[in-house]
Amino acid sequence: MKNKNQMEGSLLNKKDIDKAAWSYIFFAQATQNFERMMGLAFCHVMEPILKKLYGEGSEEYQKSLERHMQFYNTEPQLGALIPGITIAMEESRAKGENVSEELIVNTKNALMGPFAGIGDSLLPGTLCPILLSIALGLCKNGEIIGPLFYVIVFLAAMLPLTWFLFSYGVKAGANAAELVLAGGIKDKVTKAAETVGLIVVGAVTASYTHVNIGLVYTSGELTIDIAAILDSLLPGLSVLIMALISYVLMVKKKWTVNKMMLFFLIVAIVGYFTTILAV
Repeated sequence: MKNKNQMEGSLLNKKDIDKAAWSYIFFAQATQNFERMMGLAFCHVMEPILKKLYGEGSEEYQKSLERHMQFYNTEPQLGALIPGITIAMEESRAKGENVSEELIVNTKNALMGPFAGIGDSLLPGTLCPILLSIALGLCKNGEIIGPLFYVIVFLAAMLPLTWFLFSYGVKAGANAAELVLAGGIKDKVTKAAETVGLIVVGAVTASYTHVNIGLVYTSGELTIDIAAILDSLLPGLSVLIMALISYVLMVKKKWTVNKMMLFFLIVAIVGYFTTILAV
């Protein structure tokens, strides 16, 4: 009698997929190292699946463990699609379909880069800075609500997303990656994420950076505050100028962070003693 959770025509049931998904969510980066990066964790996720498909101790089972112990590295949340696709391909191979070892390994290797690019742009490059900027605003006076907000919102977004992509990869197989990467979708998403990320970085810079201009023009009883005039014309102009200088020095001139810190320290000292900058 077929298990009620057994999917039609499948060697795996829903419980097997759910267990693998939870394993991936908790352990995707648990054993990351410089030699194989996420390779060992990937094999850990696949092992129960491979045991059921090929039988523990069989030659095919041992070969499958070897091919999934190889180097593997991608963005873990959006990259959850890849182990799902790999499970679908391993199941097809176990059924006797024309799916070679090379095809499985090459598919993994081919998808790592694109999903790392998209994932890093969308999540660490865009979502995380947005959430962190909001969290910083919530804990200006040391309130714990800031870090709690970040952790709760991040997990509330990432757990369902990771679960969905993993499950979708199993159901759709290699077609799942084709849907995501075809038609220029990847480039459009990446470009949009980069744009949003730059906007967020600009907003955070304007909110948490202050450059106090100390220039004051005095003629008899007339006193003109240069900083007040600049702020009335274009608020945050001094911060924008410093941000543009930082961009030119770090991106165009390839200055290191240490050189930038030394540069701004010198600017602050000179500015203070010449009264160009105020405390």
